[in-house]
Amino acid sequence: MAVNPAQFVRQVKQEIAKITWPGKQEIVQGTLTVVVMCAILAGFLFVVDTIFAVVIRRIIGG
Repeated sequence: MAVNPAQFVRQVKQEIAKITWPGKQEIVQGTLTVVVMCAILAGFLFVVDTIFAVVIRRIIGG
């Protein structure tokens, strides 16, 4: 089942030709989605961290 290098390169080119690359709109939409989700997660973690800090300070008494 050995494939010679020339045949392998041809097969790779054929497979690359089948790829559907995302358009500009899809890239922008995906990027904005990631940025918004990161901002939401950062805000959530900030709130949780602040709550834990207040609780720990009250327990320790500082």
